[in-house]
Amino acid sequence: MISAGDFRNGVTIEYEGNVYQIIEFQHVKPGKGAAFVRTKLKNIISGGVVEKTFRPTEKCPTARIDRKDMQYLYSDGDLYYFMDTENFEQIAINKDNVGDALKFVKENDMCKVCSYNGNVFSVEPPMFVELVVTDTEPGFKGDTATGATKPAVVETGATVAVPLFVNQDDVIKIDTRTGEYLSRV
Repeated sequence: MISAGDFRNGVTIEYEGNVYQIIEFQHVKPGKGAAFVRTKLKNIISGGVVEKTFRPTEKCPTARIDRKDMQYLYSDGDLYYFMDTENFEQIAINKDNVGDALKFVKENDMCKVCSYNGNVFSVEPPMFVELVVTDTEPGFKGDTATGATKPAVVETGATVAVPLFVNQDDVIKIDTRTGEYLSRV
């Protein structure tokens, strides 16, 4: 059990029969009346975001989320296959649970598979990936000062905005959380 006064970003709680992750929290002490905690909660199963207020002494059970490192093998229609590298057990995850998480992930890359009570609800890609640019317009020397960007398609098929000096067949580093270009490798 965790009291509302101890809420922190990223904590997962069970509330009203659902499992939520705290995105934002704010302790409010108005001039009149009792203090309260204003929160933004994300339902980890459906992805919906709700705003709730709690009294600081209110308690909620903490939800245990299992994050397991698994290797992404391949996709087949609407199913994505992952393998546990310890016991070589394979699982198939539905396209709805994966979403856009594998936009920058190649086959055989490691990902974190998140589950609650044995039910997989999402896949977390690695924070940074290095991918080869498969298609972009040719770059020019000296085009670095303007800060302009151009679209580039990487080997997974995703499109990334890159600086003008990046050429086809360059290896680039991408932040998977934002989809932004970080550097050439």
